[in-house]
Amino acid sequence: MSQITFPTYRKYKNNKNFFKIINESEFEEISFIGSRVIVTKHLAKILPDRNLISDLLYDIGNTAELSNQEEYESYLNS
Repeated sequence: MSQITFPTYRKYKNNKNFFKIINESEFEEISFIGSRVIVTKHLAKILPDRNLISDLLYDIGNTAELSNQEEYESYLNS
């Protein structure tokens, strides 16, 4: 398994959630709810949150797809 450089970026296949993974226990999420854009910062303190980060990092293609900083930041400014 290759070394992951942080931050790294992922998105759900439906393009309604984008993630900036800062490290293995912290991430930011951009969510689209109706016409609203919501940015949430998460700190993984419980197992389900840590599992979500692990799935985003290592389960590419099933849980999430690769994204990049440019795509992520384009939604911050919209």
